Amino acid sequence: MCPRSKSLAKLAQFFNFHTHTISQNPKEKSIYNLLIQDADEFENLQNNWISVGIHPWYTDAENWKEQLQIVEKTAVNECVLAIGECGLDRLIELPLDKQLMIFEAQVAVAERFQKPVIIHCVRAFSELLQWKKQKKQTVPLIVHGFNNKPEMARQLVAHGFYFSLGTALLQSNSNAVKVLKMIPVTRLFLETDDKDMSIVKVYEAAALHLEMTVCALKNQIWTNFATVFKR
Repeated sequence: MCPRSKSLAKLAQFFNFHTHTISQNPKEKSIYNLLIQDADEFENLQNNWISVGIHPWYTDAENWKEQLQIVEKTAVNECVLAIGECGLDRLIELPLDKQLMIFEAQVAVAERFQKPVIIHCVRAFSELLQWKKQKKQTVPLIVHGFNNKPEMARQLVAHGFYFSLGTALLQSNSNAVKVLKMIPVTRLFLETDDKDMSIVKVYEAAALHLEMTVCALKNQIWTNFATVFKR
């Protein structure tokens, strides 16, 4: 059976929005990012919360529709909380117009199952915003690992995006630190992504910059979780 949210019990834990590691820490509850090429491991992971999607780095340009079928087949499971990470990356060879088409197809899957979308975006925020202005999606869109400039944060806030910030919060001069107070706390999540670091340290850094207690921040993020994931 897939785990369900038990709000009072979970408040004692730190919610890690996006990670590439299965945590063994009883004080952490996380969403494990299942890469599309590892989808055959899904059956052994169903005691965890999972996200699944076609990351731009691992898109099969010729057979992406087959990859999409895997996402669709997996997304029906209750332990799959979100679609992604998926999105746009200007630093890879796959043309942005094709990336956008594959991203849109995954958002359509998310709409069908009413699950949030975890977005990977590298140097393509203008395209992401342009897409958002033209679409009428209903599911929440969360940009993970956000570490971009304040002006970009303002635009994303204005268009209803959620944000997940990570270990860049431990670097005092990072963009993540500069934008943290600009992001409504009701649209904030925290993550470790692929970094070998405790999620507790990310919470401590965020709480320090937000001038709030770790406990208050933890409770707020669980409230955000309940809103976004309807649990």
